[in-house]
Amino acid sequence: MKSAFAALIASTCFAMAGTAGYDVIVAGGGPAGIGAGYMAAKRGARTLVLEKSGRLGGMAVSALVSPFSVCTDSPAVRHVAGRIGLANSVDFHMADVRAFDLLREAGADVMLHADVIGPVMDGDRVTGVKVNCAEGVREFHAKVVIDATGNGIVAAAAGVPYEEGRAGDGLVQPMSIMFTVCGFDPGKRFLCFSEEDARSKRCIVAGKTWERIVCDEIAAGRLPPEVGVIRLYPGTTKDLVVVNATQVNGLFGSRSADLTKAEIAARKQASRIVDVMRRHLPGHENARIADMPAVVGVRETRRFEGVDRLTTEDVLSGRRRDDAVARRCSFVMDIHNPSGAGQAHGRDKSVTGGARKVKPYDIPYGALVPRKIDGLLFCGRCISASHEALASCRVMGNAMATGIGAGAAAAEAVKKGIDVRSVDARSLHLFDK
Repeated sequence: MKSAFAALIASTCFAMAGTAGYDVIVAGGGPAGIGAGYMAAKRGARTLVLEKSGRLGGMAVSALVSPFSVCTDSPAVRHVAGRIGLANSVDFHMADVRAFDLLREAGADVMLHADVIGPVMDGDRVTGVKVNCAEGVREFHAKVVIDATGNGIVAAAAGVPYEEGRAGDGLVQPMSIMFTVCGFDPGKRFLCFSEEDARSKRCIVAGKTWERIVCDEIAAGRLPPEVGVIRLYPGTTKDLVVVNATQVNGLFGSRSADLTKAEIAARKQASRIVDVMRRHLPGHENARIADMPAVVGVRETRRFEGVDRLTTEDVLSGRRRDDAVARRCSFVMDIHNPSGAGQAHGRDKSVTGGARKVKPYDIPYGALVPRKIDGLLFCGRCISASHEALASCRVMGNAMATGIGAGAAAAEAVKKGIDVRSVDARSLHLFDK
């Protein structure tokens, strides 16, 4: 029994010396960090993935964000997402454990409850990270650090220039929580996927569009005006729906005080939204909240300066790249209105506007590479992109694709003894099946 227990510990843990050296450290264990850690380890780099919470999966698990939205042509994303239960409706309960097993199978070490608080620097080179662990602040060293924290904690502290918010007023997309609802008649499950869907003939309830019902509830003061639309997605079973409707404007996900306000405001909105469902949707009279997320969902904070940039025109025109790390991304330009309800686009034609369609585009490797700081890559929603382009590339499938690209590039840099800025992304073979 003792030897079996020791083997179990050895399979899930690693040496806890005062400092630890790796080829690649990935800061953040969300979809982007999972992709980065998996690919770096798979390609032979000694890899450590650090996650501040007690669960891998980021927004997909801790914030109950579903569906996963695999809107990119990436065999590796489809493989990883499929293995850990992120394809289509997210398996909130087991995706984190499956992600842990997948990373360990690839050869990566994983540490949970390890909050990365900044970089270790040698001049303009990142040589590791400082981590707030349960036992105190520790340092971990690596040849390449990948910032997959979402907010760009490492990149910002390392001095990489960044933008935050849209041009003009500096406002970011609103924060929100997603939650699940049960207790309704599964045979009468009602689904609504978008602003356009809410005003379509498919979403008619008692002779009114779902959009009209929500607008009437706002006018009556039973819903806050920033809600705008109540999106209802299928859960993993027919007796469950995932609700995407809460919205908190004018706050920043890079500030703890704002995050606190958003957490409370969005959770209070949730009960009001379920009350609307009970009163208007047939078979939903006994609907109730099944699960609330651990953290509020953040769509946008810092966008870092890279050697290249994903622009609004790139996304709308479908620009292709020789150095693509994510290919044929097709998610719409989903700009949740920073200063009101619904979408920021198309409000001159409808009450809640609509997301702009894109042409399948590529994300360049240069959008993951800082101009001046060495030994560092970033991936996920903090890559180099415009406010509008980020509204498309930020979704989890695309974030995982950029993480996979960053992991492959980091392993290549280590293998060849070169800086990440010198990696030729065309040689990474990211799209081989």
